[in-house]
Amino acid sequence: MSVSSSGSAAYSGSLEGSNAQRGLWSSRLAFILAATGSAVGLGNIWKFPYVTGENGGGAFVLVYLLCIAIIGIPIMMAEVMIGRRGGHSPVNSIKAIAQRDGLNPAWKLVGAVGILAGFLILSFYSVIGGWTISYVGTTASGQLSGQTADAVGAIFSGLLSNPGTLLLWHTVFMALVMLVVAKGVRSGLERAVSILMPALFVLLLIVVGYAMTTSHFGQAAAFLFQPDFSKLTTSGVLVALGHAFFTLSLGMAVMMAYGSYLPKKISIAKTSITVSVIDTGVALLAGLAIFPIVFANGLEPGAGPGLIFQTLPLAFGQMPMGSLFGTLFFVLLIFAAWTSGISLLEPIVEWLEEQKGMNRTVSTLGAGVVCWALGIASILSLNLWADFAPLGFIPMLEGKTIFDLLDFFTANILLPLGGLLVALMAGWVMSKPAMEKELALSPGTFNLWFVTVRFITPIAVGVVFIYNLM
Repeated sequence: MSVSSSGSAAYSGSLEGSNAQRGLWSSRLAFILAATGSAVGLGNIWKFPYVTGENGGGAFVLVYLLCIAIIGIPIMMAEVMIGRRGGHSPVNSIKAIAQRDGLNPAWKLVGAVGILAGFLILSFYSVIGGWTISYVGTTASGQLSGQTADAVGAIFSGLLSNPGTLLLWHTVFMALVMLVVAKGVRSGLERAVSILMPALFVLLLIVVGYAMTTSHFGQAAAFLFQPDFSKLTTSGVLVALGHAFFTLSLGMAVMMAYGSYLPKKISIAKTSITVSVIDTGVALLAGLAIFPIVFANGLEPGAGPGLIFQTLPLAFGQMPMGSLFGTLFFVLLIFAAWTSGISLLEPIVEWLEEQKGMNRTVSTLGAGVVCWALGIASILSLNLWADFAPLGFIPMLEGKTIFDLLDFFTANILLPLGGLLVALMAGWVMSKPAMEKELALSPGTFNLWFVTVRFITPIAVGVVFIYNLM
């Protein structure tokens, strides 16, 4: 196999020694940091608190933890296993496995669905990442100090209504992502996450420490950890299922791509469980950081997507040292978004290297620029194209802008579909002896995983998939 300048091998279709000449993570810790960096994103710090608030708190959290166990960990193990066993980009890993095990080559579409999902998500995720960069300056400059709710709302509305400003920050965010991905596995991805993830944890702990000084930390802890099942609805259970899936970066080929760089000696099960536990811990810490501030200022915990960019800025503007801790909070958000953005671009860059013979820099530039250009449509849908609903003739898509459609299509169709296909492939199609060898579990533990991924996980993901389309 020929090796590109970045250290990734050109696709050969062979499983034997397939990742021997490719760039690999230097250690188990490096993979854990990278995979956690992918999983820990705006979904943990932005979305988890507000969906928890909308669905009653502790009971929702308990269901969410169960969903991580029955959906998140089994599918993550399957995706990492497929990536490492194939040793290539998601599409070519599945193609190689299909050739080796005599499977239908159409299964490679599982990888293609994931790559497409990640690419589309990054196009609008970068726009949101740009908001976080903008808010660092807004908060640090003291613009939020002493402002009313209407004034804080006007600041956010002003940002969304200005396509030029949104384009600037979208461009900056995409440039940061491309800068890291272009440098390859060890010099780029691994080096970046080894700095960004510890920094993220430190910043999060600082904000939690500040939240503990408020008089409402106990109330926030009770809200998160004391289940009140009277507040839990069927819809809330399905939201928990869907969010458990989304938060671990499943169904978007990321874990397959990262798994392809995983040395054979490292346990897939232990690393998948570790990543899931850390990701969940960060989400819970984010709740402990945010809800005391929300309660201390008499705000609504179920404030929806505006919780981070409207509700919390209002609180920061009223708090002692609010500008400082508000700035730290939005820097934390940048780090979370950046590490996730890196992981979303990686699968398609890896595929371009193998399939098109491009070097790392060219493949990153090509994929990044196309993704950036698609993001412009999302930017315009927030202002100049706000009334343009391209699929409005379909009842369930009525009134949805391009930004809304990308979010709906990826979160409700591509991600559940990708995860469902991964579970079906691992549970019903792939060689069981080969999976046993790759996972290297005790017979009892392997059988527990196998039964879960074969029966329980597909049913759960299928229910979410159907519910999202109703």
